[in-house]
Amino acid sequence: MQFDVVVVGKGNAALCAALAARDKGARVAMLEAAPVGESGGNSRFATAAMRFAYGSVEDLKRLAEISDEEVKNTDWDTNTTDQFYDDLYRTTNFRTDPQLSEILVTQSLDAMVWLRSQGVRFVPNYAVQSVVVAGRRKFFGRMPFEISGGGAGLVQYLTNTAAKKGIEIFYETRAVSLIYDGERVLGVNAKSRGKPVEFRGRSVVLACGGFEANPEWRTRYLGPGWELAKVRGTRFNMGEGLKMALDIGACPYGNWSGRHSASWERHAPDVGDPNMPHYSYRRHSYPLSLMINADGKRFVDEGAEFFNYTYAKYGAELLKQPEQFAWQVFDAKVKALLLPSYSGKIVTRVTADTLEELAAKMEDVNPEGFLKTVREFNAAVRTEVPFDPTIKDGRCTVGIEPRKSNWANPLDTPPFEAYNTTCGITFTFGGLRINPENGRVLDVNLYPISGLYTAGEMVGGIFYFNYPAGAGLVSGTVFGRIAGNGAAEQVA
Repeated sequence: MQFDVVVVGKGNAALCAALAARDKGARVAMLEAAPVGESGGNSRFATAAMRFAYGSVEDLKRLAEISDEEVKNTDWDTNTTDQFYDDLYRTTNFRTDPQLSEILVTQSLDAMVWLRSQGVRFVPNYAVQSVVVAGRRKFFGRMPFEISGGGAGLVQYLTNTAAKKGIEIFYETRAVSLIYDGERVLGVNAKSRGKPVEFRGRSVVLACGGFEANPEWRTRYLGPGWELAKVRGTRFNMGEGLKMALDIGACPYGNWSGRHSASWERHAPDVGDPNMPHYSYRRHSYPLSLMINADGKRFVDEGAEFFNYTYAKYGAELLKQPEQFAWQVFDAKVKALLLPSYSGKIVTRVTADTLEELAAKMEDVNPEGFLKTVREFNAAVRTEVPFDPTIKDGRCTVGIEPRKSNWANPLDTPPFEAYNTTCGITFTFGGLRINPENGRVLDVNLYPISGLYTAGEMVGGIFYFNYPAGAGLVSGTVFGRIAGNGAAEQVA
């Protein structure tokens, strides 16, 4: 098994690396641990809303056809490079690596244009990131476009292009270790359907995800209790790519105790189901809710920000609650604003015409504590401030803790609904240190490891503590291209 470039993984970052290397003339193999029906890594489970820098609708026209009527009747928002920097630095507590973040932000739009050239189809993100106000559609959250078909669509588009370009994909083939002579990486030892196979390559790109599906590693690096979190994505991301690289002296980098985790259906499967629609178990409308724990109390500022900027850290807050769950409670005033996942078939929901009846139906919750919380909350809302879901409206509470900063509505209009949620982990933030210009992995002395590159979740130093929605797939595309180009150039 002799190739120019061996790519480990088959999610978005891996596919982008493989395509970039192939476009430079390299003969490329991809090693995918999953069978065909479960392939695609965590990318397959993503909503695939994309956060990239753009200044106007003219930039968006580089990605998809937009009619004159759509242009005229829509406020397309903006995500300038300055806005993107602000969001990324603010959500990471200003810890994001300056070089990596500059590349991510400044190359993000070109990377999306390149994706389109590889057969990916973009569409306006009407369902999740926009509402109609006074007859005019308005986008919010700085993510007006998504990939048609979500993450599964993205993986399929790129897989189709990879097949057309002659990239060889080996399924049910899990990388085990790097072939390393002490000076350079020469390939990968793998097991293909249980049998050992050697894949020789003049360059290797590791793009096989973090350790989010490994309960032992989650407990080791994230802390006690994390072994019990639901896994939102693939069951195949066990951290083996990280281990292979660390075993030969690669430098660990970034927020190894950090992770992306979100509000998730409490009774969802323990790991992601690739046959379910990508949005099935998400519970991201919590800024409009009261989040109630087993004691009947609120525990976060639900309206601190648009969900795009808090959802990736509030999952961890759920894990801290008694019995690791909460209920999101809404009334009829905001029912029409809930995201599509709330009306799916796989949902734990209770409804009632009175709060007392709802309290009795909310399993494992102290009803007296809940009713007391609601009375105090309703009395604390500044009802004189207009409610506007498209902006941070300042409609807040006063005199209670935790405060609700925006979108505070008294819970007073039946019917009432409550949705049972827990923590779902998406991906881990700890990774490897790279040369940002070519994606080559650095060793613990910060010397480049010849022949070894990485991309996707395995790049450390970008995300800390939290995460701006839509940045992960864009990062995978940007650094996947860089790693693929770097690997092919080394071959040349």
